[in-house]
Amino acid sequence: MLIWFVIIYLIISITIGLIAATRVKNTKDYAVAGRHLPLPIVMATVFATWFGAEAIFGVSATFVTDGLNGVAADPFGSSMCLIIAGFFFSTQLYKLNIITLGDFYRIRYNRTVEILTTIAIVVSYLGWVAAQIKALGLIFNIITDGAVSEEAGMILGTVIVLTYTTLGGMLSVAVLDFVQMIVVICGLLYIGNIVSGMTGGIAPVINHASAAGKLDFFPKGADIWVWVTFLGGWVTMMLGSIPQQDVFQRITSAKSAKVALWGSILGASVYFCFTFVPMFIAYAATLIDPGYFGPLVTSDSQRVLPSLVLQHTPLIAQVIFFGAVLSAIMSCSSATLLAPSVSFAENIVKGYMPHLSDKGFLKVMRICLVGFGMCVLFYALNSERSIFGMVESAYKITLAGAFVPLVFGAFWKKSSSQGALAAIIGGIGTWVLVEVLIGEDSLIPPQLIGLGVSIIAMIAGSLLPQKIGGSPSKPHGFLHEHAARPHQF
Repeated sequence: MLIWFVIIYLIISITIGLIAATRVKNTKDYAVAGRHLPLPIVMATVFATWFGAEAIFGVSATFVTDGLNGVAADPFGSSMCLIIAGFFFSTQLYKLNIITLGDFYRIRYNRTVEILTTIAIVVSYLGWVAAQIKALGLIFNIITDGAVSEEAGMILGTVIVLTYTTLGGMLSVAVLDFVQMIVVICGLLYIGNIVSGMTGGIAPVINHASAAGKLDFFPKGADIWVWVTFLGGWVTMMLGSIPQQDVFQRITSAKSAKVALWGSILGASVYFCFTFVPMFIAYAATLIDPGYFGPLVTSDSQRVLPSLVLQHTPLIAQVIFFGAVLSAIMSCSSATLLAPSVSFAENIVKGYMPHLSDKGFLKVMRICLVGFGMCVLFYALNSERSIFGMVESAYKITLAGAFVPLVFGAFWKKSSSQGALAAIIGGIGTWVLVEVLIGEDSLIPPQLIGLGVSIIAMIAGSLLPQKIGGSPSKPHGFLHEHAARPHQF
């Protein structure tokens, strides 16, 4: 019965996405939903940015083992990222009427900077999207009681998400995000209510977690390097996620800058609060059946939450839970498949096909999406990383290489193409070098070292005479001139 309910739910979701796809007429509709989305849908899409495999399985599993200290990056860092990005994109980039972050790098600097930052952004999505695909495989394996292997589940999940995302783009993503957010919130609250009844209420779970030290957020002791590592994870997610195409697309798909701002603030707030629901449910499992879930926490903590639902709740609760989980993962994975594909097509492929029609370019975007989906599937099938580990490492490259050119380009008039190239090469090069040579033994997280070098390289490269790296940057006021002209799609 559970399997059939899940199949019916998937069919309904795909149908909704395909109906929305019939309204996609051009690349603007495909990439940013025509920039017509109202506040409720923008809020839903921002909420769905990270409420996927990471929030339900990754964060909850990490909380059970490491407590709040282990989840500083998400939801604390990720929620702050969405709010900061909302202010930044709505006030600085929305008026430019562009469809990718790569467009900004080209307008502000030059073609070389556009290509390098786009490659960094696209690569960063491999781990994030692979985490969603891995979670889909886990879900299909669990609900079929092992009849569908995790690998086969990953393949099936990829095909399902690719079907409606390839055809409908951001418009399908936005409509499904709104529907699926309702399913997610109602479903997990219902499960939380059932679980709290088994534990005698919410208070016993909170008290037990507090006594076990799970609610201690900040590191204990005065060891400065422990604090640096703690803040490093937080900053990586909070700042490294800002130069991300899916965050940009979701916010700038709004019908106005004001809607973009408030949609991001409300979506981030709902995300932050609601992420604690799966944490509560997962931790409650250790109280309901410590003999079973205690060892499972050590061996495979990602299975704690779904195993609890399957073994200790009625069928209707299982249907609601897995429907909610699939909703969250599908919402998250569809947009994160779309974002790098659109960036690659717009900022790399398009430069080599300048005379391609809008209709032809729409086909290119769809081809890029399918190609990237295959790369993600290959990575997910061959990676041994956990869901949380995949996501945690996804934003290191953008923090080290794309963040500084983005922020300095928007706020510092003297930033130049030469400085941007120095920031990208210096930041990413240093991060990779420290990661390879020192790795986990580094007292300072490698990506933070890369960020520091990127800042220094941007300042030094911009202030030194123009001697390297192609044409000089456009004047800072060029952005405002560009905003006055409609972008050609």
